[in-house]
Amino acid sequence: TLLLVSAGLFFAAVREIHPFLATIDPVSGGALIVEGWLPNFAFENVITEFNSNHYSKLYVTGGPIEKGASDSVYTTYAERGAAIIRSRGVHSNAVQAVPAPKVDRDRTYASAVALKNWLLAQGIAPKSYHVMTMGSHARRTRLMFEKALGEGAKVGVTAIDDPSYDPKQWWNTSLGVRDVLGETIAYGYARLYF
Repeated sequence: TLLLVSAGLFFAAVREIHPFLATIDPVSGGALIVEGWLPNFAFENVITEFNSNHYSKLYVTGGPIEKGASDSVYTTYAERGAAIIRSRGVHSNAVQAVPAPKVDRDRTYASAVALKNWLLAQGIAPKSYHVMTMGSHARRTRLMFEKALGEGAKVGVTAIDDPSYDPKQWWNTSLGVRDVLGETIAYGYARLYF
């Protein structure tokens, strides 16, 4: 009986871990934030969200692009993402690239801190933020932005679907397994030891 209960709990956890990680919990108004490392197709979702709701600004975050990357014309993911968004018709005054410094770990947190520092330097203090990122990275992204932006900030998040694998059966592909298990470990680390 204990074996059956344990197996049932394990399979329930496997089925529910992706929706837990790839959370969708938006906040309205305030500022929209997107991580600039997203694949090109994901920016369509960001633009739709920005145009559909009343955001004060669209901030694009991200650190340096590794040497040899395909879009090496940009030096940071923030600049790359902002350029993609502007090229798709969003008015350039609405989009602000906020580059982060090079770090070896905790890149999302470094990007969130860079955004907070940029906002403070400009005298801007929105109370609510809506962050958009990819799939199972969403819950950890929100946690990092909450830690960086501080207690007074309300942070919502939207996970953009990753078409590389079926999120309802992520365990059927090696990419899904690497993504979900990696983010599970990373979220656990961020929650317990960050």
